[in-house]
Amino acid sequence: MRHLALFVFLLCFNTNKTRPQTDFDAFSNRFVSGYKALHLPQFSLGFVQNLQSIQPIDSVRLQQAFFEQIKLQLKSFNPAQLTAPQQQDYEQITYETALNLERITLEKEWLMLPDHQPGDDGLYTIPNGKQWYAYFLKKWLGADVTPDEAYQFGLKEVERVKGHIEKIRVGTGMSKAAFYKHLNDPVFFTNNRDSIQQAFEHTKSVIYAHLDRLFSLQSIPELTIKPGENKNLAQTPGYYDGKTFYYNLFDHPYNKRQFDWLFIHEGVPGHHYMETLNERHNNSEVQKQFYYLGLSEGWAAYTEELGKHLGVYKTPYDELGKWEWDIVRSVRVPMEVGINYYGWTDEQALAFWKKNITGQDDIAMREIARVKRWPAQSITYKYGALQIMQWKAILQKREGSLFDIKHFHDKILQHGSLPIFMVKKNVLG
Repeated sequence: MRHLALFVFLLCFNTNKTRPQTDFDAFSNRFVSGYKALHLPQFSLGFVQNLQSIQPIDSVRLQQAFFEQIKLQLKSFNPAQLTAPQQQDYEQITYETALNLERITLEKEWLMLPDHQPGDDGLYTIPNGKQWYAYFLKKWLGADVTPDEAYQFGLKEVERVKGHIEKIRVGTGMSKAAFYKHLNDPVFFTNNRDSIQQAFEHTKSVIYAHLDRLFSLQSIPELTIKPGENKNLAQTPGYYDGKTFYYNLFDHPYNKRQFDWLFIHEGVPGHHYMETLNERHNNSEVQKQFYYLGLSEGWAAYTEELGKHLGVYKTPYDELGKWEWDIVRSVRVPMEVGINYYGWTDEQALAFWKKNITGQDDIAMREIARVKRWPAQSITYKYGALQIMQWKAILQKREGSLFDIKHFHDKILQHGSLPIFMVKKNVLG
């Protein structure tokens, strides 16, 4: 049945090589039905799961025929003559077609191997591992970024974030040794669940009271704050799921420096705010087929930069909490490119970690294992946030006193989940 549906689709598009623009809606509808008929496996965090879910060669060849025909038929349309919504669908179909054809080439090569069972030592150790990493990077980011480019911007972010931490340290008047020793003082930690709950509720109330300084949307669905119960997620301080922000208090005391930045990222104006807008969009059927974490995680990480304008980060240590987590994110970028693309050993990765991060050796091997297991995922936070900050700087310079921060934020989110390069076009024009 699946093969028959795709055969009919391909037949329809082989019968007419020149197509009027009014046929684009019919084309996009057929793209959606044909894409659904492929029953492509869901993209996973882990590269091993993605390799294990590759379909048999006959199915992969069928996918190839579908996307090659789509690529051919896209040439029948002049995007300049399409409506704005049609142009968005055209760009998204073009992008996804190229990305899927890249995947299919890798999958066909993988299936030709005599023993195509992936190990768990990282992408670099498998056949065509560097090519797989380059593909995963594009897939996760929703942008055409090379591993070398990712490595270089990661190095720059490491230095930027270290500069913010050092500025706070200098402001305390403490030596480096005294400063980092002080950060482990019991005054910064608590095991009291009630006090943690109250602290997050307080952060929520302060941010909601200041939200209209930076954002247009004020009617936000209720966000519940609850302690997490899933120990499999205990390595993160908190997460967002189903209009609920969960904070994780399990085997270790909770770091109070996480209260402000974490709520911003997972709640408002981070994931919960973005999810609210996504639910209100009238997305096309093409757009509903795809989701881009490069925008989602990048947006949430970007909003952490706005804490002072939202009435939080009242003390240097409140703000420091944001930079403490951000240095981990920043170091992960060059470290994971090093591991998955340049072939770094665990020892090289650990040395890079210790060179750039003070006082967090206890999580180093956990993070090294993470970037091996989930290649390219950790870059979404930094790359997406960096893009948004660059767009803001461009518009502030271009528009001067006419720059409107609310309008800027609206333009980022008003079209729902899209590849970053498409969001950039919407924002910068």
